[in-house]
Amino acid sequence: MIRVLLADDQLLVRAGFRALLDAQGDIEVVGEAADGREALGLVRELRPDVVLMDIRMPRLDGLAATREITSEQALATVKVVMLTTFELDEYVFEAIRAGACGFLVKDTEPDELLRAVRAVVDGDALLSPGVTRRLIAEFAARSKEPAADGALAELTEREREVMALVGIGLSNDEIARRLVVSPLTAKTHVSRAMVKLGARDRAQLVILAYESGLVRPGWLG
Repeated sequence: MIRVLLADDQLLVRAGFRALLDAQGDIEVVGEAADGREALGLVRELRPDVVLMDIRMPRLDGLAATREITSEQALATVKVVMLTTFELDEYVFEAIRAGACGFLVKDTEPDELLRAVRAVVDGDALLSPGVTRRLIAEFAARSKEPAADGALAELTEREREVMALVGIGLSNDEIARRLVVSPLTAKTHVSRAMVKLGARDRAQLVILAYESGLVRPGWLG
């Protein structure tokens, strides 16, 4: 079972997500929180697989709560997905830097939400498919000048190539088709790059791809 915690200050939003998620045979909502402080306490207590975390909440906002979750070694397996009303919320970029696996807009289609929850657990999710490239383009426009790519020295040529494709928003299946390899091989290369670079997830791999200069604005294709 995939254990999910819902953190949103709107009761109706939580109720809607709970009804959808609990109707699935492989997903269970284990708790609900109305603010970031309550969410943090429940994460420490329940150790869910996934937290669907609203960005704007009272007492402690979702961004601060995410920073605390991702900074605790004991919670390293908890995946945080930010929820936002807007596709390009200004806090999304900081949330990803803080360790969130990505974000979903609240009006995302039910099937997309379910697919995202399952994919995040498998380590294969980044962001809502409908906004991935727009988000990456926006991040690229805001990002600082690329740093020297010495941090990528440990990567093989193939791993650098795969990382660049992750950076422009391609999924494992799309990378596999582009490189004419199996999806499993593509996923293996992505995983190895993440391990070598100390990236928590694909979202942070995208950031590293831009900050190292491996991918630059205008390469979205």
